[in-house]
Amino acid sequence: MDFLKIMFSSEIGYVFLIVILALVIVWAMYRMVVWSKRMPKGAFVFLAFLPLISIFPIPPQEIKKLERIKQEQIKNEDESGEPPNEG
Repeated sequence: MDFLKIMFSSEIGYVFLIVILALVIVWAMYRMVVWSKRMPKGAFVFLAFLPLISIFPIPPQEIKKLERIKQEQIKNEDESGEPPNEG
């Protein structure tokens, strides 16, 4: 127990903890990629969970801008008389 008290009473203990945590995260990400490459089902699961772990969500202002741009494109296409893109 004395070792843990000494270790976390100094800054080097926190640096050590952060480095270990970063290594564990990198190792886990590597294992997920290897797993997803071996199994096609694993790849689908891996890709399905990527958006769920996003740290930064899309701000509502950006979503409104995209909706407005989309509406303007539809309006411009209707005014020009071009057929809608099929795709």
